[in-house]
Amino acid sequence: MGSPLVVEPPQEVAGAGSPAPSRRPPRLWVIAAIVAVVVLAVAVFALTRGPDTAPITASDVNKAVQNGIAKAQDEAAKAPPDAAAAYRVALPSLVTVTTQRTDSNGAERGTGAGVVVSAEGTVLTALHVVQGAKSIEVTFSDGTASEATVEDQDLATDIAVLTPTQLPQVVVPAVLGGGAQVGEAVFALGHPLGLNGSLSAGVVSALGRTVQVSSDRTLKDLIQFDAAVNPGNSGGPLLNKAGQVVGIVTGLANPSEQNFFVGIGFAVPIATAGGIAGSPPQ
Repeated sequence: MGSPLVVEPPQEVAGAGSPAPSRRPPRLWVIAAIVAVVVLAVAVFALTRGPDTAPITASDVNKAVQNGIAKAQDEAAKAPPDAAAAYRVALPSLVTVTTQRTDSNGAERGTGAGVVVSAEGTVLTALHVVQGAKSIEVTFSDGTASEATVEDQDLATDIAVLTPTQLPQVVVPAVLGGGAQVGEAVFALGHPLGLNGSLSAGVVSALGRTVQVSSDRTLKDLIQFDAAVNPGNSGGPLLNKAGQVVGIVTGLANPSEQNFFVGIGFAVPIATAGGIAGSPPQ
């Protein structure tokens, strides 16, 4: 059996609910390519120059190469970091999921996250965020709030599909990415501890994890990552550096069984989660 998993409960709140692909700095091969182009251009010029044109000197070649490198470095400095680019791309698709439950102590409100995955406003979230709720409300990134119903659910993967009754004027579905790779940079986007629209960064630390949710249930084939997640992140997207959704955050591992992050989070791969919503396999 896998490691114990604490599936995050929705973040409890006292009152009403919530509220382009990046470019990495040029690597050595990029600079090498620029140098090669500059040298080739100089060679072509040397072969085709007219008789009255001054000969190309070593100093000319060196200056051209240095100018090319400086230009590449300047463009890299102006490019946004991966995290900033991913955040800008994904934020319009993030939603807040607010639930109303009734227990022995009376009414209880909670909040989690979700992500829009279709032009019709379909929202993917974690099933445990909405399971057993008397009412569900989703709030889109532009502030539009709407009641929502559970259109579909899958206990085996902890995924729920929500259908809002009202859509914002502009619906911005997320772009679904391919499979994650160990070592790949990833970003968790959600509302940890009620702090709406928060981004945390890390890497994929393992794939194919099987973890125990309860004495009689496990979740399989999960993405393990080390970006910080806390109650309120559940149901939110796990992003790659391009801002594409590669998973849906489902919980965190914690040997003490407390609901705070100690270094290991888990997400359902988007190929699995999107399949519940009828998206084609990634």
